[in-house]
Amino acid sequence: MDIPEHLKYTEEHEWLALDGDVATVGVTDFAQSSLGDIVFVELPDQGDEISAGEPCGELESTKSVSELYAPATGEVVAVNEDIRDTPELVNSDPYGDGWLFRVRVGELPELLDAADYAEIIKE
Repeated sequence: MDIPEHLKYTEEHEWLALDGDVATVGVTDFAQSSLGDIVFVELPDQGDEISAGEPCGELESTKSVSELYAPATGEVVAVNEDIRDTPELVNSDPYGDGWLFRVRVGELPELLDAADYAEIIKE
C-alpha cells in the first residue's frame, strides 16, 4: 500500500496536502483499493462550507457506495472537475490526478502521519 510520508491522514481514509491555509484532499490508496472500481464521485461544490468529520460527498464503486468525510472545517475553494467526468482517476492516481477538492482550512482537527495511518490499516 502506498502511504506518502509528506501527507496527513484521517481514520476515514482521506489524505490532506497542506499548502499554507489550503488543503488538497483525496482518498488513500487503501480506500480506493478497498472500494474497487470507482464509477461515480459526488463532491461538494466550490463555495460550500464543510465541517470536519461530517459527510461532504460520496464515492460509488462497482462494489458499494462510501461516504466522503470532510477532513477539515472550511470553505471549498476548488473541485477537481476531471474527477466528475473520469472517476477512475481515483483508482489510477489517488495521490495525484485523482485529488478530489481543495478547502481553505478554518479548523484542522488532529490528523495522522503516515506511520500512524499505516498502523490503522494493518488492523
